[in-house]
Amino acid sequence: MSRVAVCSRSFSKHPVLRAEIAAQYPDVTFNDAGIALKGDALIDYLRGHEMAVVALEPVTDEVLAAVPELRVIAKYGVGYDSLDLAAMQRHGVALGWQGGVNKRSVSELVICFAVDLLRHVSLGDREIRAGEWLLRPGRQLSDRTVGIVGCGHVGKDLAKLLRAFGCQVLAHDILDFQDFYETHGIEACGLEDLLRRADIVTLHLPRDASTMNILSADRLGLMRPDSLLINAARGGLVDEAALKDMLRDGRIAGAAFDVFATEPPEDPDLVNLPNFLATPHTGGSTDEGILAMGHAAIAGLSEHRVPEPGVHPL
Repeated sequence: MSRVAVCSRSFSKHPVLRAEIAAQYPDVTFNDAGIALKGDALIDYLRGHEMAVVALEPVTDEVLAAVPELRVIAKYGVGYDSLDLAAMQRHGVALGWQGGVNKRSVSELVICFAVDLLRHVSLGDREIRAGEWLLRPGRQLSDRTVGIVGCGHVGKDLAKLLRAFGCQVLAHDILDFQDFYETHGIEACGLEDLLRRADIVTLHLPRDASTMNILSADRLGLMRPDSLLINAARGGLVDEAALKDMLRDGRIAGAAFDVFATEPPEDPDLVNLPNFLATPHTGGSTDEGILAMGHAAIAGLSEHRVPEPGVHPL
């Protein structure tokens, strides 16, 4: 029976997931110390294990070379930018991964962000706690134009929810989802056009060389002064310094981030702006989403394949 190392702290703390994986793989090591594993600490933890469940732990070529006995990595969560897929392919290490398992959790957080920013919910709460009573008229989500950048699992799920609000949905993706767009009344458009037209821009992209800083200062400058920006995808997609200046100067009305280039975020001037909302990378962390991600990771220990560009993972 293979030895399994559960690197993820949240998986290790979840009683249901612990019991389910232990029933299938009795020789399992849990991260009960709650250590954020990376580099040498991750290598030491993985040694002697043939399989691993990872979340955001960075699995690099150096890690794989140091632990040749590791043959399978199961992903707890849907993002895989922390995994060196090319190195996994070179070392013949298989990946167990399933896309979209927490899509509804993320989609609902985006809706929450949009309504909060439009209606000044969090801002009003902070002002009341500070002894202020200010009436701030807001805007409805209904009938707004929402631009979805990246129309994968989450983007598609969000588009369906937004249609129930009567929103006009614009979508930008490097892939062609024409059938989906036609079925759900979505308009495909270029990124710059989307930024100019949308009341709300929401990002749903992986983080890789092609998407890093995709919303540069110049592209942020295309957004209207009354528009909102939401990032519940990956940190590093937005020039956070430029965004801070634009929020402060009123060139963008508001923004909400669940993810940051560095986590926790290191710029207090950004996170303390009154028109900025922040959550600690909790987009997929609902009870339902956590169980779905955990079940997919456990399944990935037996259902896996070596990464192959354009084929696995998608």
